[in-house]
Amino acid sequence: MYLSSMAKVLLGQAMFKVLARAKELECKGRDILHFEIGEPDFDTPDNIKNAAIKALREGKTNYVNAAGIPELREAISEEIEKTRSFKPAIDQILVGPGANPMIYFALACIADKGEEVILPDPGFPSYHAAIAAIGLKPIYVPVKEENDFRLNPDDVAEFLTSKTRIIMMNSPNNPTGAVMSREDVRGIAEIAEDKNIYLFSDEIYSKLVYDAEHYTPAYKDECNERTILIDGFSKSYAMTGWRLGYCIGPKELISKMELLLQTIVSCTPPFIQYSGIEALKGRQDFVSNMREDYRKRRDIIIPGLNKIPGFKCVYPQGAFYAFPNIKGTGMKSDEISELLLEKTGVATLPGTAFGPGGEGYIRFSYATSLEDIKDALKRITNLMEELGVG
Repeated sequence: MYLSSMAKVLLGQAMFKVLARAKELECKGRDILHFEIGEPDFDTPDNIKNAAIKALREGKTNYVNAAGIPELREAISEEIEKTRSFKPAIDQILVGPGANPMIYFALACIADKGEEVILPDPGFPSYHAAIAAIGLKPIYVPVKEENDFRLNPDDVAEFLTSKTRIIMMNSPNNPTGAVMSREDVRGIAEIAEDKNIYLFSDEIYSKLVYDAEHYTPAYKDECNERTILIDGFSKSYAMTGWRLGYCIGPKELISKMELLLQTIVSCTPPFIQYSGIEALKGRQDFVSNMREDYRKRRDIIIPGLNKIPGFKCVYPQGAFYAFPNIKGTGMKSDEISELLLEKTGVATLPGTAFGPGGEGYIRFSYATSLEDIKDALKRITNLMEELGVG
């Protein structure tokens, strides 16, 4: 069968492969603890659900402006003013079916085949997948454990070439939970300005920060010149299945991304967009309560991982991921992740799912119950002791 060159390089995401295997084991009667999927274990708040139901009952089921309904874009503009201290114009905002497609839309509208994209390594797999599909060249900048996995401006500067078209940053970070400091963010924003390079800032976990503050590089140009900011509702409001996200950027770029969105999905369902308005304008205690629950879980899983023979783990400051170093076990990332699933029923992701720099690490999503966290720690400890690790 003939397939296009793009079809041949499609990567997908390793998390769905691991999830499929975990579900297969569950169907066979195995007790599986799920730490592989980065998804809140909370239900979407009722006020958000009710806003969508109300919109459905009012007939909000037709095509709408591909860029997003004006009411939601205005709510997003007000949200950005409140949380990032600048107010983007409505035509700087593009609403889409999740934040994930914005990665592809932005890269496809900015860079041509063979041009270079700087990205943190390890980093979110969708970056790698979009880069491969478009035919761009990924330039991996290692984020170092000794620097708490923060993307360092000096390291970024070393990898710049005449072919660099965009720098990608993600704070808080998936898979490490790292939160970039003000100095980190300012340093990379200054590099982008000095070299006139686009700067893509993935801020999907911006509301899930524990012991630090969230900083955006958009302070530099207010997304009018080179900064592209993406955020959404999946993580902060437990709306992963709703598929609702947004991008803010220079007007000309946003208009081109809108045309691509029109081509691929036409528009985002309007009744879902009305739920987004309620999420932003309604009570925010759900977000703060969920964040505190994640903090409690983090404060159990990290010390627990550090007690397991062969494991060591830095404290994440944001998101809901632990990224322990497992080099002390003497095993590779794929090997230990598979072993944990098959022998203990603990589903994790190998660090290599996030780039070559992920070798020697595995990722846990602690968006799960304290009971499952404690159970998983016990199962893994028992296995490592049986294997004589440490």
